[in-house]
Amino acid sequence: MEEGGTPLLPDCLIYQIFLSLGPADVLAAGQVCRQWHAVSLDEFLWREQFYRYYQVARDVPRHPAATSWYEEFRRLYDMVPCVEVQTLREHSDQVLHLSFSHSGYQFASCSKDCTVKLPSAAPAVQIWNNDLTISLLHSADMRPYNWSYTQFSQFNQDDSLLLASGVFLGPHNSSSGEIAVISLDSFVLLSRVRNKPYDVFGCWLTETSLISGNLHRIGDITSCSVLWLNHAFQDVESENVNVVKRLFKIQNLNASTIRTVMVADCSRFDSPDLLLDAGDTATAPCRVFDLGSSSDSEDEVAGPAPAHAKEGFRRFLDRVLDGRTQPPLSERVLETRVAKLLAQGHTKPPERSTASTRNKYLIFTTGCLTYSPHQIGIKQILPHQMTTAGPVLGEGRGSDAFFDALDHVIDVHGHIIGMGLSPDNRDFVASGAEDRHGYIWDRHYNICLAKLQHEDVVNSVAFSPQEQELLLTASDDATIKAWRSPRTVRTLQAPRPHPRPFFSWFANQRR
Repeated sequence: MEEGGTPLLPDCLIYQIFLSLGPADVLAAGQVCRQWHAVSLDEFLWREQFYRYYQVARDVPRHPAATSWYEEFRRLYDMVPCVEVQTLREHSDQVLHLSFSHSGYQFASCSKDCTVKLPSAAPAVQIWNNDLTISLLHSADMRPYNWSYTQFSQFNQDDSLLLASGVFLGPHNSSSGEIAVISLDSFVLLSRVRNKPYDVFGCWLTETSLISGNLHRIGDITSCSVLWLNHAFQDVESENVNVVKRLFKIQNLNASTIRTVMVADCSRFDSPDLLLDAGDTATAPCRVFDLGSSSDSEDEVAGPAPAHAKEGFRRFLDRVLDGRTQPPLSERVLETRVAKLLAQGHTKPPERSTASTRNKYLIFTTGCLTYSPHQIGIKQILPHQMTTAGPVLGEGRGSDAFFDALDHVIDVHGHIIGMGLSPDNRDFVASGAEDRHGYIWDRHYNICLAKLQHEDVVNSVAFSPQEQELLLTASDDATIKAWRSPRTVRTLQAPRPHPRPFFSWFANQRR
């Protein structure tokens, strides 16, 4: 500045100089004087810095919720949980799964060491003076119950009960699944429910009832999965309340089974983005949405009407017995064809709710071509099906309708390894990988924001439902790591509250 206060350089020239600097240098230069400070906050300058630093495609617009390019840059850099603050070594074997309570105060971990552990993770607003520690509240050893290992857990809606799923060893080393319900008030085991196959996992439907599965073989490669509604407390004795109640019975083809069962509660959202809301499906058959197709149309899978199903089945068997099928069918193909024809006349069509309120949806992985799941099934759960009170479902059903039809099937044309329901209004996505890292992605810009290192495969990742700047990762290296954002760590490690330079969030680059 000249003595009279006139700038020695015009703003446009300072702007061009700042364009050649990196983000940290721009912020530091902005502390020189008022003129440089004003230029350092220019929106076009930070737009250029954003696209250049994060290598985002230029045709991707700014996030709709962002207030400025500067704040968007800061959000992606300073609010991503990428700083390791604690390593938990309570498990003695591979850690397979993590789940947070709805309040965010607790989380559960499952491991090959056959335990379910319940550490406590207090929210950041109550942590001060470097108090970043996570303490162990309870450890449940499931080996006395003949479990091989624990693999999945889920808190009920009010965080009073924990569902834990694992592999149960039966006679002659046969394995199936089992679900245990643990009270979080007294840590007492309340009930155990058999679950077959073990990768159904099970899930909560209401605060006191859960869904389990059972598999029944019909042929060499044909089976049916029966989904059961179970009361969490098995000491209930009442003529109006069932401990176990049949929910759905679904046919499986080509050695496939229903797995990874979960419930989507759409009543909590104003506009749930579910395919079941598209059009009037009161009488429509199950529709398959083909994600691998180049067409946007929906393929309706409609078999012959039940009145003609038996006749079509007889004609097919006559051709097989007479040797008139060309080319000759293998036993596996023949069994699948027969199973499909049998189901056409013995499947109950989907029920539809007449209530104005939205319901819950059962979502699971399944398939129709191979053992490996390649489809996502969706089945609406009606209000009268969410209680164990009254008669067992299906008692009034005719003998010709012993299968339940799915509402929708989404074919992804590939092996589905895992599946999760996205929380509402979230910006970041986390994933684990076999390259010994966890990853954090921004789903709007489709970019990787951080790599979180472990010593072995990362099996599970979990954001705190109440604090997006806290992330947990679990690995085959038998550890759980807690990660917090640079902003959170800087705040918690501050010796005393005091004003900090506005560019301090970028002062120490960590990536």
